[in-house]
Amino acid sequence: MQTGGLLGSGRSADVFAIDDHWVLRRYRDGGDVTAEAAVMAYLEEHGYPVPRLRDPAGAGHSTAPRTDLVMQRLHGPSMLQALLQGMITAEDAGAGLADLLHHLHSVRAQISADPVNRILHLDLHPDNVMLTSGRPVVIDWRNTEEGPPGLDWGMSAMILAQVAVGNTALAALARAVLASLLTHLGPAITLGNTDSGCLAEAKKRRAADPSMNESETHLLDEAMKLILELTPARP
Repeated sequence: MQTGGLLGSGRSADVFAIDDHWVLRRYRDGGDVTAEAAVMAYLEEHGYPVPRLRDPAGAGHSTAPRTDLVMQRLHGPSMLQALLQGMITAEDAGAGLADLLHHLHSVRAQISADPVNRILHLDLHPDNVMLTSGRPVVIDWRNTEEGPPGLDWGMSAMILAQVAVGNTALAALARAVLASLLTHLGPAITLGNTDSGCLAEAKKRRAADPSMNESETHLLDEAMKLILELTPARP
């Protein structure tokens, strides 16, 4: 497929312009996007804010590898860009992430028959939320699985906490977003502790993430400590 210029690059994928309405996302390792496309199509059908796919009817209905994902071009800053530009506050960002998680976990699982399980994003953070003129839209569904909602919250918290305990200019901002996120946790979500539960599983997954460098991995213990410190006590 002929594409225009490179619009952006993440840790594993590049996004190219097609025109003013569509973009092409392609993984640099040549990964298959079939499962990701199927989840996005399902969520769109259920009113969750994901980029519109150009061929939703084909999502998940072919046995051939699908290497390209053609989807709606989103116009607007990411939540991270909006934070850095002072367009939104850290408190608003944390509340926004919490709303997106609660909304996602209100949608029934696509495959699992276990009533506890829901569709999980597993990489929901401010750089994976686009603030369009109408509403926030969640991008990058490569890591999606089905499982307990607490794991999704644990992954988002761990990602923010690693930045918060790191020696970067974003540390204070990440801590404030994390604190706001955790105040909206909700009574139905259980993170667990350092030894067991969803937070411990999130830490384990982050430690095994090949895209993280050694310095990021070394921050995990301190990140977990911060999450437990900022999680509001429950009666």
